[in-house]
Amino acid sequence: MTYNSQEMQQILEVAFKRKQEGEFTKEQIIEIASELGVSSEAIKIAEQEWLKTQVSVKQETMSKREKRQEFQSHLTAFLIINGFLISLNLFTSPGYFWAIFPLLGWGVGLLFHGINTYKVK
Repeated sequence: MTYNSQEMQQILEVAFKRKQEGEFTKEQIIEIASELGVSSEAIKIAEQEWLKTQVSVKQETMSKREKRQEFQSHLTAFLIINGFLISLNLFTSPGYFWAIFPLLGWGVGLLFHGINTYKVK
């Protein structure tokens, strides 16, 4: 029976998952690769690509967390300040609801901030 490269990779992934040791040294990886006919240079290049990917994933995760924190701060300020303005409006001039203007203006900006923060790629 023969396997294409994708099938071979899937079989090896299953085998590595079943192996409960969990960690491999760089030397072990190079040894396994050489048994599969992969050069140590190819492994070094693949390792560098993998490391770059890991760094970018961590940066993206951090960036998402920071964006969410900024949006939550923005939302908190919006609720506190507009709650105060609505209360002030109701106590000073209950016949005219002027607080709607800053509420709507700021609300539109908050809406776009939320969309930008939680958009799905």
